[in-house]
Amino acid sequence: MAKINPLDNSIDLEGKRVLLRVDFNVPLNNGSITESTRIKKVLPTIKLLTEKKAKIIIISHIGRPNGKFNANLSLEPIAKKLESLLNKKIFFLNKTIGQKVIEKSKIISNGEILLLENLRFHKEEELNSKNFAKELSKIGDIYVNEAFSCSHRKHASVSEITNYINSFAGQQLLQEIDNIKMLTDGTKKPVSCIIGGAKISTKIGVLTNLIKKMDNIIIVGAMANNFIKYEKYNIGKSIHEEDTEILIQDIIKHSNVHNCKIITPSDVIVSKNRSSKGKLKNLKEIDSADLILDIGNKTVETIFKIIDNSKTVLWNGPAGYFEVEEFSHGTRKIAKKITENTKSKYLISVAGGGDTVAAINKFNYSDGFTYISTAGGAFLELLEGKILPGIKALEK
Repeated sequence: MAKINPLDNSIDLEGKRVLLRVDFNVPLNNGSITESTRIKKVLPTIKLLTEKKAKIIIISHIGRPNGKFNANLSLEPIAKKLESLLNKKIFFLNKTIGQKVIEKSKIISNGEILLLENLRFHKEEELNSKNFAKELSKIGDIYVNEAFSCSHRKHASVSEITNYINSFAGQQLLQEIDNIKMLTDGTKKPVSCIIGGAKISTKIGVLTNLIKKMDNIIIVGAMANNFIKYEKYNIGKSIHEEDTEILIQDIIKHSNVHNCKIITPSDVIVSKNRSSKGKLKNLKEIDSADLILDIGNKTVETIFKIIDNSKTVLWNGPAGYFEVEEFSHGTRKIAKKITENTKSKYLISVAGGGDTVAAINKFNYSDGFTYISTAGGAFLELLEGKILPGIKALEK
């Protein structure tokens, strides 16, 4: 990776309009924010820009409005949340580009903050439109990317915009890159990975790359169901992906070549549906009416032993349907164990992905990891070794 332009103390920002691309794609329920980690993560950057007396214009997206206005996906609730977190007035404008936006960006005072409406209300954003990027560039004097979790997208506000305005990488984005590089290039061994998700096909690239670098890969969540089925056990009505046999064969083949151990569940918690009580079963006991919703006690014990014998742990993907208390125990225990070992000063722990972060926060273990990334796709693609368009665009 070539060197990218950092936003550092040598840059005079007083009176400059800083167009700050962030990721405020947080879950909303009837206009209320239910999980705000992504907002809180960028607060240090906003405070720094305020102290430097910049005029801060924030751009972001929420959801998938498909290029059309959707009142349920407005960023206005974000403005109110920001106000409460910063104890500072946030100006919200229900537009994203245009003369009115340009004028507003110029008349706000130094240190003030303007939040613009959802970028994805314009279809040109996801099309990486040159014209849309040019219009966005008129709103600022410099551009700062603090949206690492969007940087795997070739979108106008992430990629194309850097062609029309002086552009820099924010400190949080650089921290994300450095921590993921630590995982792939300079890890303390033994190193283990706990990985979940629903589909093997979407993570085959990252699994293949991780196998070369990991001593252990623990497969959990719905992805593990595919391995259980591959081993000729009944998985009942459990979520799985069809036609994965060849993919799994390739994973096993690569793991043997690179001396990486693949660990899958030996027992599970099943239920007839997500609202019923769970039952512990070994793999031979699963019947056709069962739904696998969590890992069992023996599997947890196996994972604990691997964590105890590891010096670095990467975690991406919950162990079960953690949103329901009955099926949250595997995920909770993993979070607790990693936290305990990290705080005992000998484990480097990195967690990434929206669901993983939501689980860690739910169980109050957010202070128990060396580093937590809110990114999902970008996190995995950088681990896989892919070049991210948003990062490439910031290279000198």
